[in-house]
Amino acid sequence: MAKVKYYYDPKTLAYRKIEKDWRKRLRNSLLSLVALICFSGLSFFVLDNYLSSPKELRLKRELDNMKLQYEILNSRMDQVLTVLDDVKHRDDNIYRVIFEADPIPGSIRNAGFGGVNRYKALEGFDNSKLLIETTRRIDILTKQLYVQSKSFDEVIEMARTKEEMIASIPAIQPIANQDLSRIASGFGFRIHPIYKVPKMHTGMDFSAPTGTPIYATGDGVVANNPGERSSGYGNYVLIDHGFGYESLYAHVSKWDVKKGQKVKRGDVIAYVGSTGRSTAPHLHYEVIKNGDKINPVNFFFNDLSPEEFDRVLELSNSANQSFD
Repeated sequence: MAKVKYYYDPKTLAYRKIEKDWRKRLRNSLLSLVALICFSGLSFFVLDNYLSSPKELRLKRELDNMKLQYEILNSRMDQVLTVLDDVKHRDDNIYRVIFEADPIPGSIRNAGFGGVNRYKALEGFDNSKLLIETTRRIDILTKQLYVQSKSFDEVIEMARTKEEMIASIPAIQPIANQDLSRIASGFGFRIHPIYKVPKMHTGMDFSAPTGTPIYATGDGVVANNPGERSSGYGNYVLIDHGFGYESLYAHVSKWDVKKGQKVKRGDVIAYVGSTGRSTAPHLHYEVIKNGDKINPVNFFFNDLSPEEFDRVLELSNSANQSFD
């Protein structure tokens, strides 16, 4: 039962019962409700921001441990990437150099991942940046390891065919030249014998009498029909040695091979002549690597002593007139 409250009225000198109207009661109730809401909100704010439940404390410890593990993982990936960089350097600058293979282009080794956002599912979390960066680095590492694995597969295959490659690379002079007196012109800019202007000479000229035997400088397959003349080269023989190498023998008078025929280093393939754009009997000899014509003087290492090679180098570098 609610207590009844009284107040003293000095006018009547008597006690009167305190009567509350509904407006005052409603106002008091609303004030109490507002006070309760404010107190509850303040309590929730304090509890949510400054106090943690045992479950929240446990989850926070687990999250801190996860962040620590991710940091350790990133540190280990740094170590792996350092080792992988060393492996890539050895692959490009040692293993592939030994087998005369081109290095893996950086655009392939370091290619990114195109298309849609691969990490969209990891967005929207407090640690999204850490998760995305770690996942991205793992993806890059995985791809680089795959590329390196394929590269080593190629190196292993090249090692298996090393003996074949050594026999195929042009490595002797194309005509007998023991006294080294037949080198007429070397690789580089030379005076053209007809136009009398400097012009790039893409091979070496060996002067010799018509009919002098010409030898294949490496194992390979005849890649052209020697009977099909070129206006510049005249009759010529082109040998595909494989491994990116070709050799060309121009101005020949006749030949002993046909298209598709396999030849061995030292086989007689043709004879010196003066067909095509030529001013005297000689052999114009070229070495081609991956489509680029390179200096043949670097491929005479099988039948010359160091002193003889120095002499050949001196003769080939003379800025004299070419024969074609």
